[in-house]
Amino acid sequence: MPGILHGRSIPVIAALWTFTLVLLVRGTRTEGSGFIDWARLWVLFTRINPYFFSAMGIAAAVGLSVAGAAWGIFITGSSLLGAAVHTPRITSKNLISVIFCEAVAIYGVIIAIILSTKLEYVPSDPDTGAFHRTTMMAGYAVFASGLTCGLANLVCGICVGVVGSSCALADAANPTLFVKILVIEIFGSALGLFGVIVAIILSSNAVFEKV
Repeated sequence: MPGILHGRSIPVIAALWTFTLVLLVRGTRTEGSGFIDWARLWVLFTRINPYFFSAMGIAAAVGLSVAGAAWGIFITGSSLLGAAVHTPRITSKNLISVIFCEAVAIYGVIIAIILSTKLEYVPSDPDTGAFHRTTMMAGYAVFASGLTCGLANLVCGICVGVVGSSCALADAANPTLFVKILVIEIFGSALGLFGVIVAIILSSNAVFEKV
């Protein structure tokens, strides 16, 4: 049954991608007959306060990173405690998997602190009520930076949790497998660092300067 469901899901995914591409092609037509009115969407984004995007970026950096860390600790901890009942010796060594998961949350907190220091008050235009383009760009940069870090750490936490769970079970069965699987776990934890690096680069473009 799982194989049949997996085989049926491939045409569904292909159909969804095809529908999305057709919608985008139709929506980007410039004759005015497209499904999507990009001009109105642009006006919508320009009316949103850039500090809202900044706050959402900071929240995404912390929230998604903590969610990934909690998910990873849940996966690793449940397997570790279950296997430690029969093999108590694996408890101390495999706590490193929990530490790797906790580091994912720390990455998000660090990025959130960096993004918070970028925020400065810039008044809007008193005549139109709109913000300058540099201010809008800074808000988008903070949002993209936080979202990049949060999503990367969310996936990283799940990856480290699954590998850490497998490491605990493998160590309980064969102690010689611990170091080998630990190397895989280290490479999995490096995925979060990639998101942190890109987030720092994106945050360098976030400058709220008065014009």
